[in-house]
Amino acid sequence: MNPPVAVIETRGLGKVYSPGTEAEVTALRDVDLRIGSGEFVAIMGPSGSGKSTLMNLLGCLDTPSSGSYLCAGIDVATLDAEERAALRLEKIGFVFQGFNLLPRMNALENVAMPMGYANIQREERLQRARDALEAVGLGERAGHRPSELSGGQQQRVAIARALINRPPILLADEPTGALDSRTGEEILALFKRLQQEDHTVVLITHDPDVAKHCDRIFVMRDGELHEEPGFATGAGA
Repeated sequence: MNPPVAVIETRGLGKVYSPGTEAEVTALRDVDLRIGSGEFVAIMGPSGSGKSTLMNLLGCLDTPSSGSYLCAGIDVATLDAEERAALRLEKIGFVFQGFNLLPRMNALENVAMPMGYANIQREERLQRARDALEAVGLGERAGHRPSELSGGQQQRVAIARALINRPPILLADEPTGALDSRTGEEILALFKRLQQEDHTVVLITHDPDVAKHCDRIFVMRDGELHEEPGFATGAGA
């Protein structure tokens, strides 16, 4: 069987902060990574290992010092800042540990917010937001503000927001870190369902019990990426 088409592909990716100074720090070293469409991948590593730097580069929130990155087949190095922002909006959804919901907006408004940058009419924005909330099991909570929702419900709203522009790639940074274990399992089950709907999910975590839900596990050590053997059991096999 042919391997899935790569939606994330890096070659020799490197990141150096404050290059050429005494404060120079090498955060990433020659990272080669290929993630196919519909894979569920974990990236683990201790604090300071480079995993957050890698996530920022994959999310087009930062630019590499060396190497190349193809996002959905597009060479990110050929894009200017405005084009990178457009790529993020179209191709990538972000989910964070802290939810990052606006407290004065209800769930529906929080989910619809990213479409405000996409020149989509208000009624369509709200309908798509309702559909996204239904998809994560929160249709009946559309009018509730974050303070009126549990942690797991807030994370579901954040996932719905990440899905609103229908991106093929979801980048999740410690998405279960602020949740109890049962709620965390529910969120991971939701990611698995999204994977089955052809989303590619890249999960940053420090927790081996979370990572074992993924098809492949990579570990960052001192800015270098290593794949853990024996975990290629799902879409990435």
